Amino acid sequence: MPTVEFQGHSFQVDEDGFIDDFNNWNENWVEYVKSTEGIKDLTDEHWKVINVLQDYYKKNGIAPMVRILSKVTGYKLKYIYELFPSGPGKGACKMAGLPKPTGCV
Repeated sequence: MPTVEFQGHSFQVDEDGFIDDFNNWNENWVEYVKSTEGIKDLTDEHWKVINVLQDYYKKNGIAPMVRILSKVTGYKLKYIYELFPSGPGKGACKMAGLPKPTGCV
């Protein structure tokens, strides 16, 4: 499994760059993903999406479908793409420490 080094921290990642284990997630991981996604500053809106994704994952063991993410956050899909340019599945889930989604996130 590949390793990512960022600001003195090491993270094991899968072949798609998602962190190996949700339990290894921390704010250093968020900073790493932010830098790779081209996001300058994280806003409260970013954190709201991250927290919703994490809460849903903790309860259900999977990432929520986009429809659910949009409903719970109150953000339209277009806005989520503005927050996370690579999308809710790749950018947001990766930043939240979730495994790569297999369905329609």
